[in-house]
Amino acid sequence: MRLTIASPISLVVDVDDVSYVRAEDLTGAFGILPGHADFLTTLALSVLSYKIGDAEHHVAVRGGILTVREGKFVEVVTREAVGEDTLEKLGAAVLERMRAEDREGLTSRLASNRMEVAALKQIQKYLSTGSGRIHQGSRMPVADK
Repeated sequence: MRLTIASPISLVVDVDDVSYVRAEDLTGAFGILPGHADFLTTLALSVLSYKIGDAEHHVAVRGGILTVREGKFVEVVTREAVGEDTLEKLGAAVLERMRAEDREGLTSRLASNRMEVAALKQIQKYLSTGSGRIHQGSRMPVADK
């Protein structure tokens, strides 16, 4: 079988001679062998495994859509995928990516907090100068009836 796994930014896997694919959807894990019936499912956040000869490979996918066509084409589209040859390497790669995302998220939150503090300081400055005071007795204009 031919297996392709694509994300919006890269073609993660594009291989021939795949003898087995194991994936997971919301109902649980399932396997695909050559000659499988046409199939379409939504993948869960999971590890997809596949075999070429005796070698097994693993790809962590952040959800996605899996299709089987003509019993020989298995295609996955996903928001994000990380592939490695062993589960140990895959675990380390996914952990590093998650740490990097956490660092990026922290940087974004800090920048957002700085902008919020700056906006609050500007509002406080505006109110303390008297420009923002509402004068007693002033009325809003009313349209003629």
